[in-house]
Amino acid sequence: MPISDSAKKSLRVSKRKKIVNDRYRKSVKDATKAIEKALKDDKKKAKELLPKAYKAIDKAAKRGVIKKNTASRRKAKLSRATK
Repeated sequence: MPISDSAKKSLRVSKRKKIVNDRYRKSVKDATKAIEKALKDDKKKAKELLPKAYKAIDKAAKRGVIKKNTASRRKAKLSRATK
């Protein structure tokens, strides 16, 4: 447990940031899973979901939740899958 006041504040801040980061991570995961599920049924629907997934991935990369190259790799993987 933190002892000093600054360490206590740091813990509070990191908890808040974790909640926000988890939310961005979950949106990326949900969008990716939606596309993978749509690929099993209908490729056209998967292509329609692609911009939503791109948006979630780009936002996560912009906020620093995932790295830029990771975002690029995930977008490329989704793009290849929907072709």
